Amino acid sequence: MHNTDLGGMAGASEPVIHPVIHVAGLAKEYRVYDKPEGLAASIRALVHRTSRVVEAVKGIDLEVGRGEFVALLGPNGAGKTTLLKLLSGIITPSRGTATVLGHVPWERADEFRRRFALVMGQRNQLWWDLPAAESFRLHQEIYRIEPARFEKTRDELVDLLGVRRLVLQPVRELSLGERMKLELVAALLHEPEVLFLDEPTIGLDVVAQHTIHDFLRDVQRRRRMTVILTTHYMKDVAALCERVVVITRGEVLYDGSLAEIVDRFTTHKIVTLDLDEAPDRSRIERFGFPCEFRGPQVVLRIDRGRIADVLPEILGTTGVRDVSVEDVPLEQIVAELFRTDAREAAAAEAGR
Repeated sequence: MHNTDLGGMAGASEPVIHPVIHVAGLAKEYRVYDKPEGLAASIRALVHRTSRVVEAVKGIDLEVGRGEFVALLGPNGAGKTTLLKLLSGIITPSRGTATVLGHVPWERADEFRRRFALVMGQRNQLWWDLPAAESFRLHQEIYRIEPARFEKTRDELVDLLGVRRLVLQPVRELSLGERMKLELVAALLHEPEVLFLDEPTIGLDVVAQHTIHDFLRDVQRRRRMTVILTTHYMKDVAALCERVVVITRGEVLYDGSLAEIVDRFTTHKIVTLDLDEAPDRSRIERFGFPCEFRGPQVVLRIDRGRIADVLPEILGTTGVRDVSVEDVPLEQIVAELFRTDAREAAAAEAGR
């Protein structure tokens, strides 16, 4: 819900819109005990245990408004899932503050728990040996959903995902993609205002991924839900999200639009030439751009600012059947961000 504070006389100032999710200096640390190899060392460790502190999340600041669909990206161990667990109240922070829908998540107020949902791609909320329909009824009781509203919402969701024929089949007999679709139905039965998705398409085939993309876009638009998605699949991001938050080593490395991440972290475009025949390499290489030859196809990396100037000359020297100019794939941009950050972290560690 948008809250406003006009302050003073009506119309004297612009309304202040409060974020649905507000995070300030949020951090989570764990103490990890090392287990040495060998019998003697293991016995000594019973008395003198060695441990170290792992910072899963380090002082994150973040604001998310109503109706935003935000991608949370980062390498394994970056702190993405830990952040979702903090925002959903599963764990408590070491320091810092956060509010979701005006509630402190780890206080676990009943009103808050009725207003959000968490779906984790590798964990089930459906009863394994029962049909999903039974789990749906359990959710109805837990969230005290009025029967007519429950049936209307359930029918709408199962029809959007095309899983009506599956709801009476034991969950253990379903494929991974079928289970994930039913997990989403269960999570949305109580019509949450905030939805946390932790790798919902992991392990799914292309058809299942597209189905879930279409479903999430439709439901999010209709209900104007705030959604935070963690994923390793850039196709999820491109299909669903306009805003990207990149986390590495528990800290925010980038927070901005999907379009801006391409402009900010790349200096070139990918130009693909389809030729009539395999080209004379020297005629292409003399332009000085990195290029890759694939038979009658040539792929060049050309500086953004020089595309308009050099492309006509390149086209004039070869028999070109087709040409395409594209941005660097998002997967490559994000991977290079991770590699650069890892190199900087290693250099900093070596300099200590």
